Amino acid sequence: MRQILRRPLISEKNTAHLGQGVYAFEVDKTATKTEVKTAIEKSFRVKVSSVRTMVNRDKSKRTRFGVSVPRAWKKALIRLAPGNKIGIFEGV
Repeated sequence: MRQILRRPLISEKNTAHLGQGVYAFEVDKTATKTEVKTAIEKSFRVKVSSVRTMVNRDKSKRTRFGVSVPRAWKKALIRLAPGNKIGIFEGV
């Protein structure tokens, strides 16, 4: 079984969404919304109300050796049901 959740994403924009119950994670690029939802619910024992995903493609950069294209990665925004929290984001 592959690892669906890669790492939590903590940035200024993502911490602003914590008050609304929205958490951001980097997930496996081939993972579906349903797989992400079940992985979050099993890992953190919370109830997920919605999942939004997006694929981030970074800009290609010119170097002296040619063009460097960074890898694309998938971001999932998880909205939890009211009253649920994920502990690793507390104190951020």
